[in-house]
Amino acid sequence: MIKSVLISTSWIFCILLLITMFPVIAECASVSLSAESFDNRTCFECHDGREVIKVLDTSPYAENGEKRDLVAIPPNLYATGVHARMLCTDCHHHIVHLQPPHQAEGLKKVDCASCHEALAQSGEQKAHAPPSPGNEKVRSNIKKYRSSFHARPNRDNPDFPNATCHECHDSHFFSIPMDQGSPAYGRWRLTINKLCGKCHEDQIEEYDVSVHGIALKDKGNLKSATCIDCHSAHEVTGAHLEFFKLQSPDTCGHCHQARKKTYRSFYHGQMTKIGFSETAKCYDCHGSHKIFSAKDPRSLVHPKNRLKTCQKCHDGQRRPLATEGFASFSPHDDAMDYDQAPQLWIAARFMNVLEWVVFVFFSLHTVLWWYREWRERRNETGSSGLAMSGLKMEEGSRHFQRFPLVWRVAHLLFALVVMILLLTGMILFNTESSWAPALVRLLGGAAKLGFVHHVMAVLLVSIFLLHIVHVLQHLFRKKGFDWFGPDSLLPNRKDFTDCIDMFRWFVGRGEKPRFDRWTYYEKFDYWAVFWGVAVIGSSGAILAFPHIAGEYMGGWVFNVSIKLHGEEAFLAAVFLFTVHFSNNHFRPSKLPPPDVVMFTGSLSLEELQRDHPAQLERIRAKGELDSYLVEKPSVAMVLGSKLLGLLLLATGLVLLFMAVSGYTW
Repeated sequence: MIKSVLISTSWIFCILLLITMFPVIAECASVSLSAESFDNRTCFECHDGREVIKVLDTSPYAENGEKRDLVAIPPNLYATGVHARMLCTDCHHHIVHLQPPHQAEGLKKVDCASCHEALAQSGEQKAHAPPSPGNEKVRSNIKKYRSSFHARPNRDNPDFPNATCHECHDSHFFSIPMDQGSPAYGRWRLTINKLCGKCHEDQIEEYDVSVHGIALKDKGNLKSATCIDCHSAHEVTGAHLEFFKLQSPDTCGHCHQARKKTYRSFYHGQMTKIGFSETAKCYDCHGSHKIFSAKDPRSLVHPKNRLKTCQKCHDGQRRPLATEGFASFSPHDDAMDYDQAPQLWIAARFMNVLEWVVFVFFSLHTVLWWYREWRERRNETGSSGLAMSGLKMEEGSRHFQRFPLVWRVAHLLFALVVMILLLTGMILFNTESSWAPALVRLLGGAAKLGFVHHVMAVLLVSIFLLHIVHVLQHLFRKKGFDWFGPDSLLPNRKDFTDCIDMFRWFVGRGEKPRFDRWTYYEKFDYWAVFWGVAVIGSSGAILAFPHIAGEYMGGWVFNVSIKLHGEEAFLAAVFLFTVHFSNNHFRPSKLPPPDVVMFTGSLSLEELQRDHPAQLERIRAKGELDSYLVEKPSVAMVLGSKLLGLLLLATGLVLLFMAVSGYTW
């Protein structure tokens, strides 16, 4: 009996003691229980999603006392994510209590970036453990994200960024299929736009009705562009930024490669490639999100809408107002496709044939001439063609004036202007090179280069026109001038026979022709300028004043003008800096370069006898030689002319490299 009473009393005492000490025990248990003692099953007891549980919302956007649903993480979905092998507390290290709100004051919450960077750093400290490729990719993405638009402070709540990692990835279920051809990867791509649309609702509404959205959602074309294809997944920048604008043709060109190639072939694409962001790019013409087929009346490039689209840039304020011809302009004409662009095809074929004829003929002419002179110089068998014994001593010590001052000044100005034009224009032929954009930045940007190019073009035409006026007034003053005589630059029959005889001499089948004042190759140089200025000048005027050309001609004239302008400039550059340089500076009889007669205006009688024997013989026969003789140029004049000549030669060879390196036949 007594024993039973004692046992009952003991139990009652223990129960009372437990009731009394329970708050202290519970507090001790909750504090002493560390995060490491949690397992995922413990977390899933509440967070498995089988029961809706309301908890206090502590987010910065919630009102006081507002509640939200407890985060639901079904274990079966968690098991499919990339973090499936991790404990919940590996990321949620701030959790130290079993009872909500779980966290302790002063501890940071989940931070994906810090976690991955710490993981990589710990791996790097272990020499035997190479960095994980997956984690390295994450680190790279983190770096891109931190410089992106999403990482910037939110306008409404500057303490938080526009978007965080878990808002896009959902770290509990996150898993991107690696096999891009798998059905799982396709299903994942279908979720991208819905994800982005949580914040960008207006853009997604436009995208869903566009050709890209319909192709992806309705037609199941998983290659159709999604948000991350155009904006990237992590390196998201503002579409208003210059970098984004300049990159957009390459972004679109990733899928539309043929369109990108034709776009890059003409003005808009060339200027964009060298860093000028104000020219039209893909989205300026087609739109950004609400893109329709060109045959769709809603499309910005539909024939009935095209002029209005062009007038967004060519608005009559920043640029002259676009006229009717703009509506038929195509930025994607292919010079190789006659059916698509017959005028452009004809222009391209014509210039290709002209280039081949000129280059083949004069390349053969230059090589054979150089080889013949080299042999004569080596064997010293060259014939002077005219004895010097009849010249007086004072004549032999003086020079023959070949070019008057006005011709020399015009030649120098013309050469400088042409070189600047080629420098500022040939960059567009090399837009795919790494150095062309860098050179544009070094020279002050595409806008400044364009301004300089236009100024030089006006100077070139002005010099050319002044030269014509000077020559004509000089000829008409000179009574009895023989327009087809030896002093005329007009081609005549002797030029053709001299050319044939020259080739015969090249191969040792005849004597060298006895040239008069102008040789056939000098006349070619002279009249080639007329052809070049006419083609380059007229096409350049169309490009400089497209609104005027567009009033009277169709849009095809713009691409044809660009083709003719560039091809003729290329032809001029290569001819000047190969054939012209070789004929006048690099032949064995001219070595060492340069020949300075075009700077000093005079040459020795020995040189005149070698290169123009018929002229010297004709003048002597008339007894007029004394009227052509001048004092020899001073040493300073000769030295300065040689330095200037070498500088121009070096510049020309650099320009030749630029022209050839960027050209495609």
